[in-house]
Amino acid sequence: MAKQIWKPGNMLYPLPAVMVSAAGKDGEANIITVAWTGTICSDPAMLYISVRPERYTYHMIKETGEFVVNLTTEKLARATDWCGVRSGRDVDKWKEMRLTKGKAEELAYAPVIKESPVNIECRVADVKELGSHHMFIAEVAAVQADEKYMSRTGKLELNATGLLAYSHGEYMTLGRKLGRFGWSVKKKT
Repeated sequence: MAKQIWKPGNMLYPLPAVMVSAAGKDGEANIITVAWTGTICSDPAMLYISVRPERYTYHMIKETGEFVVNLTTEKLARATDWCGVRSGRDVDKWKEMRLTKGKAEELAYAPVIKESPVNIECRVADVKELGSHHMFIAEVAAVQADEKYMSRTGKLELNATGLLAYSHGEYMTLGRKLGRFGWSVKKKT
């Protein structure tokens, strides 16, 4: 199979498409869509988001040291895209997309997006200035999960939410289940 050689670039796809909410100390809140995000540690629970310094939300996160990663779904696809291409300098994204601000459990400033099935409250632990984007490395302070996605045994049925992914400029929903963690080595009975 022949392959082309390209210049270095980010080709690690798919990625989660999330809406990040933040607020400044003045109380003004905004939403930014982020695909440069991921898990970096499980104990303590930590994640990162990478944001361009010129983005409107950047200064809010820098000022307060907190933000919320709000998972997105097929129902939130339009709002997810819209919040990524419009600037909070020009429009009130909450109002325009009919999104509801909710109170974070552990954060003082950043609100959660109530329509999101999972809100991950984060406190910035470090900032890495890496070039076009600055990486906010954060500890997870709390997680809010919508009770309608909880099983009878208390397990979060996250895949039932209709999660969005971002792949090379396109939003996608997750496909069919292929197996569970460890299925490839499980002994057949």
